[in-house]
Amino acid sequence: MRYLCLAADYDGTLATHGKVEQPVIDALNRLKASTRKLILITGRVLDELKTVFPEHELFDRIVAENGALLYNPDTKEERYLGELPPASFINELYRRRVEPLSIGKVIVATWEPHHTTVLETIKEAGLELQVIFNKGAVMILPAGINKAKGLKETLKELNMSLHNVVAVGDAENDGAMLQAAECAVAVSNALPAVQNMADWVTDYAHGKGVIQLIDRLLENDLENLDGKLIRHYLPLGQQLNETCFGISPYGPNILLSGTTKSGKSTMATFILEKLIEKHYQFCLIDPEGDYVDLPSVVRIGDNVHQPVLEEMMSLLANPMQSVIVCILAVPLEDRPRFFNGLLSALSQMRREMGHPHWILVDEAHHMLPAPANASYYAIPDEFKNCLFITVSTEGMNEAILNKTTLLISMGDDAAKAIGDFSAFRGIQLPGNAVTPLQKGQAWVWDVEARQEPVLINTGTPVYLQQRHKKKYATGDMDYNSFYFRGPEDKLSLKAYNLVIFTQMASGIDEETWLFHLKRKDYSNWLRNSVHDVELADLVEVVEKDEKHFRDSRKKIVDLINERYTA
Repeated sequence: MRYLCLAADYDGTLATHGKVEQPVIDALNRLKASTRKLILITGRVLDELKTVFPEHELFDRIVAENGALLYNPDTKEERYLGELPPASFINELYRRRVEPLSIGKVIVATWEPHHTTVLETIKEAGLELQVIFNKGAVMILPAGINKAKGLKETLKELNMSLHNVVAVGDAENDGAMLQAAECAVAVSNALPAVQNMADWVTDYAHGKGVIQLIDRLLENDLENLDGKLIRHYLPLGQQLNETCFGISPYGPNILLSGTTKSGKSTMATFILEKLIEKHYQFCLIDPEGDYVDLPSVVRIGDNVHQPVLEEMMSLLANPMQSVIVCILAVPLEDRPRFFNGLLSALSQMRREMGHPHWILVDEAHHMLPAPANASYYAIPDEFKNCLFITVSTEGMNEAILNKTTLLISMGDDAAKAIGDFSAFRGIQLPGNAVTPLQKGQAWVWDVEARQEPVLINTGTPVYLQQRHKKKYATGDMDYNSFYFRGPEDKLSLKAYNLVIFTQMASGIDEETWLFHLKRKDYSNWLRNSVHDVELADLVEVVEKDEKHFRDSRKKIVDLINERYTA
């Protein structure tokens, strides 16, 4: 399931005139029976909520006081995310006749038109407090506390992710919660501003609208709303008309095929970057130790130590922690068994917690070779959100080929890979023939939708750009190094990176420097070996316009230092 948690506002959403009707309670119980979690998020003080809503214990968690108080109905434990304003502040409000005045554990609340007096009192007291409005109510809270904050802290306790939450509300104070959730729903009586920020507005008001939402969750997990959630889509690159091409973060099983140097590793890294950027948790199985230094990702296992399943699952219990599982130390013949065990554990975690959101397998033919019996693999019925990376569709086990919904093919054999896959699945390839690819391109075929394959220019990951930049600045560029030779090849001074180049340039003789300047060797090297076209263009301007030895050298060295060593 995509949505394992419903976060619902109370007044104006679940409740009509402060009371939750029995059909709404029945619907909530049906949703809970589906193993989903229920979180009630309200601006009310907890004791007041308990009085007006005796059935509150059917919720797994309650966030009261507009995000400031977290309550576990099972253990009766309360946790406060802030402190009540000082007594002197509250007394001053009383002195200024701000009434009625409700005092909670953290929140202080009143009604309009007292908001002006409240703001003046906060300013005069010099307190770091915020005022939140809610259909005439005026809520005073510590800075940074709102329904989104309370929801996030509650999800941490449950080891769940915002990406598995659908939230429903009706008023101003629900805005932060709706924006934080994966899917935002407004009941039909919601304020216009709240309806505008929602992905879907129910046909009915108050509790009847929540019942409609619950019915759709149970029917198809809101699958029909995916097209309205484009903000969550993962970009793969650009179509030839320069429009962005992306895929839903939930549902597809991707097979990415391509021979060596086809660009499939770059494509895989680009997808990983987008998952990190959008805070989707992933587990990547890395057979060759190729994935290192990805930001905020933990890597376990190496060429000596096999990864331990318990350690992996402990790390993945935190939905914000992605994990790379290096299986270099796992013998080739044991890898299918290792994969089966890990997949079983990951599938169970997904059923209970909704994450990891993505499972990625590099060199997938090691784990799922074509000759193996497909029945050996414990592929669950709800198998989704997986990326298998391989050199050829022919080398993959039919257990995965039959589950593939999106094929990405790269390299010289792209057309053959698509043809082989089409033949295996018995699917007529729609549209025109698949043409050869240029470097940096891919064919993307939505197999499930039976759409014509789309040609895209693939995205370039910032991670690789930064890694290459570091290599060019301080690493060893090997055969791409610059050689100061001078006229008649009198010298052979190797600058194996940009830092060494600038150091050598500072001490090179005038004749040698000007020799390379006139030939535009500097800009050619930067363009063709360093692959920095922008810097090469700037240096070429210097080569054309500046003939003086010291001035040209200083300008070129400064340009390099600004971009690579500053």
